[in-house]
Amino acid sequence: MQRLLVALLAAFDAAIAAAVGLAVLLAPLTVLWTLAFGVGADWGALWPLTGTLWQFGHGVPVEVVVPDEVLVATGIAPDAARFTLSIAPLAFLLFTLLFAARSGARAAHAGAWLLGSAAGVGAFGLIGAGVALTSRLAAAETSLLLAIVVPTAVYLVGALCGALRVVWEDGDGGLVDRVHDAVDAWGEWGAVPAAAVRGAAFAVVSMVGASALAVALMTVLRSGEAVALFEAARVDVLGAVVLTLAHLAYLPTLIVWAASWLAGPGFAVGAGTAVSPAGTQLGVVPGIPLLGLLPENGSIWMLVVVLVPVAAGAFAGWAVRSRLVWEDTPLAFGPRAVIAVGIAVATAAVAAVAGVLTSGSMGPGRLAEAGPAPLPFALALGGEVLLGAAILLLSPRHRDELAEERTDRWLAQMAASDPSDAETTDAGAPAPAPYEASAADTAPLDGLEGFRIPRRDPGDPVG
Repeated sequence: MQRLLVALLAAFDAAIAAAVGLAVLLAPLTVLWTLAFGVGADWGALWPLTGTLWQFGHGVPVEVVVPDEVLVATGIAPDAARFTLSIAPLAFLLFTLLFAARSGARAAHAGAWLLGSAAGVGAFGLIGAGVALTSRLAAAETSLLLAIVVPTAVYLVGALCGALRVVWEDGDGGLVDRVHDAVDAWGEWGAVPAAAVRGAAFAVVSMVGASALAVALMTVLRSGEAVALFEAARVDVLGAVVLTLAHLAYLPTLIVWAASWLAGPGFAVGAGTAVSPAGTQLGVVPGIPLLGLLPENGSIWMLVVVLVPVAAGAFAGWAVRSRLVWEDTPLAFGPRAVIAVGIAVATAAVAAVAGVLTSGSMGPGRLAEAGPAPLPFALALGGEVLLGAAILLLSPRHRDELAEERTDRWLAQMAASDPSDAETTDAGAPAPAPYEASAADTAPLDGLEGFRIPRRDPGDPVG
């Protein structure tokens, strides 16, 4: 495929990703705006609100300023008139990340991963800059620099991850191939980087699945509290729809909170609060229905849930080890230990980034501290994954695995031997003369027709 066409398609992918994200916000907001204010309402604030929420969904903090007339009408304290929202609804960020990874992989399959990724990132950055410049709200301000850089960085990470995954396996005839060849020159250590990344992917996906299952379980067990908070909000159908959509957008954020809870450190829902398996300390929390899923108490026995990250690490170690055996790549203890450490470090890095995106401020006052602490979350999850991965990767190899390795090594040695060496015995001595058949040689019995072994009676003498 021509490079220009690849660049154009990548830019078109980026435009679709941005348009879909904006349309997902703009369409329901238009309906809600019409139902709330009527057809003749002022539509001037609809696009700025859509753009601001799109930026917030990609991790851009929003500074909320409550007008004075609203303070007087609602009785809000003056010190709560200005606060920051920094805990983003990760549904929008994940959509952009996955769409960018798909675009990067397509560019890599077309043979121009670097050009395609650059074109896609450039197009998405231009669209993000246009949204940031045209969607300024006085009541919800965002940093212009962050509004441009953060969404573009999200798309850049997704495009590079998708492209590099393809070109590392298929090659690109350029920089990545040279790096791949240099890594392969390390001998048995050459399989370590790819195995560590693959294992980290297994560990992260396993933790996401376990955390989502935990959220689903809490939804079933504490659905009554969530419904009670819905009823206490005293909202109409329009308000219930808005709350439901907001909860769906924050579902990935809640899954990260659940992962931190499973890892042990837990998370906070305000200054001086803690929600962890060892115990729950909650003061007055906002009446948000989603917060009704929080456990009311904890117990030291609930720390058994830390076995879930250990199991995720063990699954990652088993997957990596099975792949190495399947690829006939037996590794010594040292490379396997480094793979286990690499899985833990990569998983901890992902946890740290997720912790940063899902922690911060969710309101004024004591609500300025919420979410998991990134460093404890990353260290705990990395350590637990390391334990599980090390159990599977560093355990003694099975006898069938060792027998298969010995067989492969023997076959490799036999294939490497030169048949021409059999013509001489040693030190250039001539090979023995070819064998010539003689009359004294025996012949196989199968070729003699009618031949029978004489039957001997029991009374006949022997010999």
